[in-house]
Formats: sequence, C-alpha cells, structure tokens
Amino acid sequence: MSQFSFILLSGGIGKRMQLNIPKQFLLLAGKPIFIHVLEKIDTIEEIKEIIIPCPDDFLEKTMDTVNEYGFSTPIRCIVGGDSRQESVYKGLKETSFEQVIIHEAVRPFVTREEFKALIEAENESVIYGLDIPFTVLKGNTIVEENLERNKLVNVQLPHKFNTKKLLYAHECAREDILDFTEDASLYFHYFSSEIRILKGSEYNIKITKPIDRKIAEAIYKDSILMEGY
Repeated sequence: MSQFSFILLSGGIGKRMQLNIPKQFLLLAGKPIFIHVLEKIDTIEEIKEIIIPCPDDFLEKTMDTVNEYGFSTPIRCIVGGDSRQESVYKGLKETSFEQVIIHEAVRPFVTREEFKALIEAENESVIYGLDIPFTVLKGNTIVEENLERNKLVNVQLPHKFNTKKLLYAHECAREDILDFTEDASLYFHYFSSEIRILKGSEYNIKITKPIDRKIAEAIYKDSILMEGY
C-alpha cells in the first residue's frame, strides 16, 4: 500500500474576506472550514501524516482546534511562509513519506472519493481540473491574444506528487526567484513531465471572498452533494 504525507495549506489571513481571522476558521455547518477537510483525510488509510502550515499568530489556535476534534492521523502544525509557495516548501521540508498530497484548507467540498481516486491513479503526478466554460483573452488594458479555451484547464486541488521531485522543483524556484500560484505549474516548469488531469468538480470551490461563503452554504445544503459529502 502506498503511503502519503499530506500538506493542508492554511496560511490565508482573510484579507479578501475582510476578516480579522483566517478564513479557514469560518464556520460551515457549525465547524471550522478546515475541519471538514481533516475529517475526510482522517479516514484514508494511505495518508500517514498531516502537516498544516498556518499563520504564526494562529499556530496555537490551529493546534487547539485540531486537538478538539481528536483525529487519529498524526497532525503537525507549523508556521507557514509569507506566500503560498513558501508554505508548501516549508511543509515539504517536514514530510516523512515518498509521496505527498497537497490541498487547501478552504476547499471543504472535496470528497473522500476524490482523494482516493488521486491516490489510486497510476501516474506519479496528478491534479484535478475543470474545463473553462467562458472565453479567455490574454491582455491587461488591451487585448493581446486569443486563447483557445479547449486547450486550457481551470486547476483545482488536491494535487499528488513525488515528494523529493516537488521539493527539488521548489528549491530551484527559490534559487531562480520565480513565483507560481500553485504547484502543478511550478513542477511542470522544471520537469516538463506528464501531469495527469483528473476531472474536477464544480462543487470543489475555494472559499476566498464573501460571495463564496454564501455559495458554500448553498452547496452544503444541496441534498445531492450531501450523499457524497
């Protein structure tokens, strides 16, 4: 049986939510958002450890919240970085297993079945993605280029990688002073190797803005989703 480390990114500080606390502590059905993710991870035998990079000011609160729910999988909370990329790097430095899964604390609607499909996929590097249903143009103040949306993908988490390879790619990015918004693009930049894309879910939203919170409440109440939640 494959064994995995799991990095749950919890470094957000709630700026776009206009909050005084990180958005992962917002309640969804009476529980902090990130607890919904941990409850699913905790039931997956292949995941042997969970590492949670989080803001320094909320390290103790994160640990206390985790301990309150009594998970069986070993969990370590660490101080995250000033950027998402740095938080992943710091998490990778703490891992113990050859394979790693990365997820975001504010994507609570990922399902256990999606984690299992990621684990069981034969490819070493696997991500989730969705087709882009709208027109995308390259440009800022003026249009510079047409992009073919049938050749583009909306990247979702969770992701799966070989731990040593991803750590090496992160170390290269640090040396090159390059910033990436997520790990698939970072990994591909240095390895250009096959990254398999599994079909994502429109329910697997990232809660970052006030409107997302309302959408999350609606999704949670969706009886169809609740069957697989």
